[in-house]
Amino acid sequence: MPPSPETWLSVTKSGLYCEPGGFFIDPTGRQDRAVITHGHGDHARPGHARVLATPETLAIMEVRYGDKAGRERQPLGLDEPLDIGGVRVTLKPAGHVLGSAQVVLEYEGSRAVISGDFKRRRDPTCPLYEPVDCDVFVTEATFALPVFRHPDDKGEIEKLLKSQRLNPDRAHLVGVYGLGKAQRVIRLLREAGYDRPLYIHGALEKLCALYESFGIDLGPLLPATGADKETLRGELVLAPPGSANDRWSRRLPDPLVAFASGWMMVRQRARQRARQRGVELPLVLSDHADWDELIRTIDDLPSAEIWVTHGAEEALVHHATLKGRRARALSLVGRDDEEAQT
Repeated sequence: MPPSPETWLSVTKSGLYCEPGGFFIDPTGRQDRAVITHGHGDHARPGHARVLATPETLAIMEVRYGDKAGRERQPLGLDEPLDIGGVRVTLKPAGHVLGSAQVVLEYEGSRAVISGDFKRRRDPTCPLYEPVDCDVFVTEATFALPVFRHPDDKGEIEKLLKSQRLNPDRAHLVGVYGLGKAQRVIRLLREAGYDRPLYIHGALEKLCALYESFGIDLGPLLPATGADKETLRGELVLAPPGSANDRWSRRLPDPLVAFASGWMMVRQRARQRARQRGVELPLVLSDHADWDELIRTIDDLPSAEIWVTHGAEEALVHHATLKGRRARALSLVGRDDEEAQT
């Protein structure tokens, strides 16, 4: 009889640890061996000795951390199995950001899948999430409350373009997280037919160039820094969320501030922070699965025990147990609840 993943996949203060393989998945502290699901800083941390991830995630880590991205960096493409200490490791699409992957672990006939961060809806900058049958599914729960049902992406982009048409004398300053959200918003704008140059903050330039190097066409991008007010009048300017309140934004003509985040749906603290930042146009665009997507994913994996982490764990565990599923909350530490990233 195959061993339960509980006997070889353990929860530690540093994160999930695969004992026979001798590696952590997205560890919170420096480790000898780490498998990384994607490039966001609460999952991909600097200083590991050996790092295994998709080529795109390794490239993102190198841009962000330089030599601290890992002393040894081993790229593993999607659907390319690798044996580590008798554990078969395969990476499958997670649909979160460029390079994001679920980690599929197979050991002596049992299989565990660690989702990392994921979403089910189409994203023009990364492959679509693929469900993988398993004995244990470790899922994120960032938006694991029924109130989080995110609207259609196209509608949110149309809100932005409509506001631009109605306010031709104002620059629209769109707050976006630098990895994933910025590039997704740009591609969604291009798909909506917006072919004018987009102006970007210098903090976004390196990651946008990296996306381009992996074949993601972002269209004409121009640096916002150095452009005068008349040039930026009526234009779309993408920048990190905090830039609306610093000196950098003074170059913009009567800026109308937008903010793209899944938290713009309802969350009181996020709404309050948005108002403090002067946000006039909240855009509900998330790179995480919403409630319906989480439930659909659990339903797609009828044989899996559900382990829940990173978010509203208890709500998702409660829902799963009501449906007769085995489920538990992992309560992993070190997973930052950064609204700007979602």
